[in-house]
Amino acid sequence: MMSKRTGRLAALAALPAAVLLTVAGSSPALAEEDTPAYQIDLEQLNDSGSKGTVLLSARGTELTVWIKSEGMVPGQPSAQHLHGSTEGHDFVCPDDSADTDGDGILNNTEATVHYGDINIALTVSGDTDAATSGLAVDRMPVADAEGKIAYKRTIPVSQDVIDHIKDLHVVQHGIDRNGNDKYDFEGAGKSELDPTLPQEATAPTNCGEVKGAAVGSVPVGGIETGGGATGAGMSPGVMIGAAGAASVMVAGVLFAVRRRTVSGSAAVETGGAA
Repeated sequence: MMSKRTGRLAALAALPAAVLLTVAGSSPALAEEDTPAYQIDLEQLNDSGSKGTVLLSARGTELTVWIKSEGMVPGQPSAQHLHGSTEGHDFVCPDDSADTDGDGILNNTEATVHYGDINIALTVSGDTDAATSGLAVDRMPVADAEGKIAYKRTIPVSQDVIDHIKDLHVVQHGIDRNGNDKYDFEGAGKSELDPTLPQEATAPTNCGEVKGAAVGSVPVGGIETGGGATGAGMSPGVMIGAAGAASVMVAGVLFAVRRRTVSGSAAVETGGAA
């Protein structure tokens, strides 16, 4: 009798553990409690109306980047990068006063003075080197018909990036100055970075600075699953909900196990039936 009960309790206790392992395995941000996570709120530049949320999660020297943004140019690629320094320089997102030539457009050269050079190109595939992929628009995410982008990618980075992640910013590029739902030379002329590209394609549309967040309080409500150039994974909010549900399940089962174990012990000690 006792051996059967012990077997049943062991199997019951093992079930929620398996559930937790499944949940943790599906989420890099939650698999280890000491995995740092940081939130970025993207705010519009160039009166683009664009906004979004970014979550950065680091494990060792691998960085997972989730981005969800809206107000982008529909059907057009958006160059996006981590800008800033890994040498301790304090860069910030610019405002309208950074338009030093007064032409009404904050171009990338004017903005770079404030948010720093490209550190990592957030491409959907291939390398992420600033020099070779900074303007690789053919490997950047493309906004859907509603002007939304959902992006997720895990990329290898240097230890310097991990150590100075709070000094970096996420910037997305691409504006529609003349409102015709495409990048063209009529909207703002040629890009100062590459004259074969329209200025609309390289001008910054939004910028966000890193905010520190403990992984135990991963920001909720910013990142979600969605379409886009890459398949976005389970949202952090969903991950937390699944982990929380599993924890509640574990607590409930363990309580039931403990209660049955105590009752069984009492029955044995008093000679009653189990």
